[in-house]
Amino acid sequence: MSQLSKLRKSAYQSQNCRCYYCGLPMWCDQQLGAFVADYAISARLARLLRCTAEHLQAQQDGGRNKQSNIAAACLFCNSHRHKGRANAAPAPEVYKAHITKRMAKGKWHPANGRLRL
Repeated sequence: MSQLSKLRKSAYQSQNCRCYYCGLPMWCDQQLGAFVADYAISARLARLLRCTAEHLQAQQDGGRNKQSNIAAACLFCNSHRHKGRANAAPAPEVYKAHITKRMAKGKWHPANGRLRL
């Protein structure tokens, strides 16, 4: 297991298996089938909730693979933070605040309101 995988897994566990940004539950490693069954959602929707390692400070900006710089984020949130902004992704705190507001309105994540929690 790579160092980044270990850091991702540690962040995933310390965040109670929830995305750093949207707060929805995520799955890690080979748990897709169980996650789909547990939350009664499609595999397609569940794939958006796969746990990824999010560098809070981007590697291109000097961010390192260390625990204080890695958060566990779902694939949807992680990829949208950087989408179309290769060198100008919003700061993690700004992005998290934006997503929190959108989640409260039910307008951010395709899985918002669809999970049987």
